[in-house]
Amino acid sequence: MPDMKKKYKEEIVPALKAKRNYKNVMQIPKLEKIVISTGIGTSSEKDAFTEAKNHLANITGQMPVITKARKNVANFKLRAGMQVGAAVTLRGSKMYDFVDRLVHNALPRVRDFRGIPKKGFDGSGNYNMGMPDISVFTEVDLEKVKYPLGINVTMVTTAKTDDEAKDLLALLGLPFAQ
Repeated sequence: MPDMKKKYKEEIVPALKAKRNYKNVMQIPKLEKIVISTGIGTSSEKDAFTEAKNHLANITGQMPVITKARKNVANFKLRAGMQVGAAVTLRGSKMYDFVDRLVHNALPRVRDFRGIPKKGFDGSGNYNMGMPDISVFTEVDLEKVKYPLGINVTMVTTAKTDDEAKDLLALLGLPFAQ
């Protein structure tokens, strides 16, 4: 069992139950899934897609899916069906492993880091954050990075409100800005 999952079951669930006065254990919010995605754009170089795919696979431990454009956009020279990005959905133990590595390894390596912004909540209890550079992850070999790559991390929770989700994520160890 991953350390973060063990921490959730043994420490966070009782803390949230006491703080929010939940009557049933099923009311306590939990992480459902984490979606890590990146947009490569309409890059004509196939290397960019394979490199992004390999880096996401190294970071998450799971092979990403190539996302394709849904419709034509003439201004961007984009046609429906063209490859535009890559995405990975993490659930279960891989999800908790990723949160653990994000909190303890990646975020402390970000330059001038003062916490993640509180404005990333969407009103439904989910949190989005962007990372402009993947080099903060220890799994990425810096010598193999040819193209700059940023990722978007979406944490989907079962929380009904943003306040409940913020409590959950703060107890998981995500350092929110003051």
